[in-house]
Amino acid sequence: MVTGSASGIGQGLAEALAGEGARVIATDINIERLEANINLQNRSGNSVRLERLDVTDYGAFKKMIEDVVSQEGRLDYIFNNAGIAIAGDLRDVTIEHWHQVLDVNLNGVLYGALLAYQQMGKQGFGHIVNLSSIEGLLPFPTTASYVTSKFAVMGLSQSMWVEGADLGIRVSAVCPGFVRTDIFDVSPMINMSRDEWLKANAVWERFAVTPEKCAKIILKGVAKNKPIIMVTGLAHVMWRLSRINPSFLLKTIRKEFAKWRHKARLSE
Repeated sequence: MVTGSASGIGQGLAEALAGEGARVIATDINIERLEANINLQNRSGNSVRLERLDVTDYGAFKKMIEDVVSQEGRLDYIFNNAGIAIAGDLRDVTIEHWHQVLDVNLNGVLYGALLAYQQMGKQGFGHIVNLSSIEGLLPFPTTASYVTSKFAVMGLSQSMWVEGADLGIRVSAVCPGFVRTDIFDVSPMINMSRDEWLKANAVWERFAVTPEKCAKIILKGVAKNKPIIMVTGLAHVMWRLSRINPSFLLKTIRKEFAKWRHKARLSE
């Protein structure tokens, strides 16, 4: 089962899994986009179901997993991938914006992970894969709500990893670096110039990978049962730096942000 499958990493995962012969339940809140984007060629000869799912609806999530288990007899893997972002200076982002991001990125992962954990505990096997981010290991400016949600996903995943082993449950947290998706092309920018924001962050594009390559790296890490799956060399470097000298990295990020924050913010 893959959430947020209509585009980006979720689409890449659903198609890669189908290509490997897995029976896939690809879900997204936007069923029209899901049906339009999932590559039907990769589904030839495989069993792929496209289902609408709002991951913030615990009742709907619970029913879907119950239906999957009833029909398939088990749940081997769940990829809790669905996520959104809202960018803006902390002074401009409202509590409603925070609720939107945390509801999808944290609660949406929490619901899927907990429900799968309960089922997999009964089965005695299964693998939960939660999408965190490089922003779940260190902060990036103007995305504090996203950072907060991804740090929380790391904590949840590591707690489940500790507790789940004796039950036969495997857990991985995925930390992509920069992936060529449209998340920040379509995400709301609060009192922020999208052009200036994208220009300031364009330097990272040279290190980005495609969603398809990201999916392959994730599945390779899952096959090796890695508790933390880092995607891209830059993510590895930044992760190591954050562990060796966190103050240096934080100060470097703060210094870079100071160079462009006033250009990007529309009104002071």
